Amino acid sequence: MLLKKKLRQFHDRFISLQGEPKAIAMGLAIGVFIGITPTIPFHTALIILACIAFRQNVSAAYLGSWLVSNPVTIPILYYTQYELGMHLLGIAHDTFELADYSVSSILGLGVQILGPMLFGGLVMAPFFAVPAYFLTRRFIKVIKGKQVS
Repeated sequence: MLLKKKLRQFHDRFISLQGEPKAIAMGLAIGVFIGITPTIPFHTALIILACIAFRQNVSAAYLGSWLVSNPVTIPILYYTQYELGMHLLGIAHDTFELADYSVSSILGLGVQILGPMLFGGLVMAPFFAVPAYFLTRRFIKVIKGKQVS
């Protein structure tokens, strides 16, 4: 029930976005790209900086980030990014234990985890952001077409 409510809120916010389809789609893609990376404490700052630098829709970027980086997806993303990074970098798995899954515990492990995780996230991000751009642009054009008719 909570998921249905959150998806409805996302839909309503998405539909209310103002701007050209290209700018909304690019903003959402920027948000998806940043949301995929394991930079959670800095998502908002990175989104704002990227949208200002590329002159894109900040609201759409924030929605894109929330879409892919939320409490349901974060554990899956982080695990996948870590494994992908380890594999691509050719690093053997060491055994380690976390006291909890807080940012401070993860930072305590340093480069051993964050390096492969960040690399894996940067490799994964385009595979989500590029389709997000094209799907969003198409979706916005369809919605705006219905509103004009």
